[in-house]
Amino acid sequence: MNAHIQAIYLASTAGAKMQSIDHIKVNAGSGIEGDRYALGTGAYSKAEPSKVRHISLVSLAGIETANEWLEAGGEPTFDGSETRRNVVLNGITATELNDLVGKQFQLGNLQLLGIELCTPCERPAQLLSKPSFMEAFEGRGGIRAEVLNTETLSIGDKLSLNN
Repeated sequence: MNAHIQAIYLASTAGAKMQSIDHIKVNAGSGIEGDRYALGTGAYSKAEPSKVRHISLVSLAGIETANEWLEAGGEPTFDGSETRRNVVLNGITATELNDLVGKQFQLGNLQLLGIELCTPCERPAQLLSKPSFMEAFEGRGGIRAEVLNTETLSIGDKLSLNN
């Protein structure tokens, strides 16, 4: 596997446009410094039952497949920031990324534990007035992970599996 970070995004408040950044500090136990979920200001920060929302990852291949499905139906597509995920990974399929749930892995020197699939919700579609996000990203919505150490993430950092 030759997966690496293609893009990093954060939003400081619920509904704010995702900002592209080249590198960011990620803190153990809370997530991306300055991101809405680390700050407790995300749309689902207060949702019950509470979930680990330290960092979300999506595969570029999954975005491309979803966009092909949308284009075939004549519907608008989504770029990486519009998925509202923090990290876009190149060089990994949606299925390979989904398989990291329940496993420890690294992005650069950042230690992560795959927690659960990011089931597509209506939030991106509502914020952008673009329909069909849920259908297009079913099985391709990425994963959420728990941050196990404090490190800096940068575009180009490679994904590796802990054996």
